[in-house]
Amino acid sequence: MGELPRIIKLDATDSTNLYLKGLLRSKNALDHTVVVAKNQLKGRGQMGSSWQTEGGKNLTFSILKRFDALQAAHQFNLNICVSLAVCDVLAEFAIPNVSVKWPNDIMSGSQKICGILIESIMKGQLVQHSIIGIGLNVNQTSFKNLDKAGSLSSVSGRIFELDDLLHKILERMEHRFQGIEQKTVTQLLPSYERLLFRKDKPSTFTDVNGEMFMGFIRRISGSGKLVLELEDHIFKEFDLKEVTLLY
Repeated sequence: MGELPRIIKLDATDSTNLYLKGLLRSKNALDHTVVVAKNQLKGRGQMGSSWQTEGGKNLTFSILKRFDALQAAHQFNLNICVSLAVCDVLAEFAIPNVSVKWPNDIMSGSQKICGILIESIMKGQLVQHSIIGIGLNVNQTSFKNLDKAGSLSSVSGRIFELDDLLHKILERMEHRFQGIEQKTVTQLLPSYERLLFRKDKPSTFTDVNGEMFMGFIRRISGSGKLVLELEDHIFKEFDLKEVTLLY
């Protein structure tokens, strides 16, 4: 059985994450195998939200990352490394006001320009491998019914070369992943928290029942939960499914 190419380019697929999962079932895909699609037909975001993309104008790709010793307790390190790798590259291209909306949407000002979906397979207390899906809005400038969406082009007025961006992000990701298995979330958090969207600003959230409440994002916990300060200086931790930031 021959080795798969490191970067697999597709004209169209339902989802690059799903395609990569299929490869894993049928072939022994190598670490860092990347699947890129010109058109992603059924892209998904966190919590099953759909990701809208115009063919050939954006970057939609998924990366396979294998691990030997990444503790499940520290898997938020993945969110940190992937988010920071994307932010590193956006800083290099002088994209303004870049921040990370917990857990891993990338913002420019108040516009979402990138969504990240990480799906991990566990073996006991260890992460065996992860499929990291990234949807980066690059040269698309109109977003139907998505008033909070933007792209690198819409925030900078420039047109970008997709392959160049892809290779820069993959390079930064490999760099950020070095030593990830030996580090705790707490060790990696400072750089992530510096980029945290709406940190220390009064913000409105909804809980699982759709009830609205006010709070301040103060920090991220050692297990990757969002720590909010509520009324009367009460601090409370929230998991991804427990809270939504309205901004």
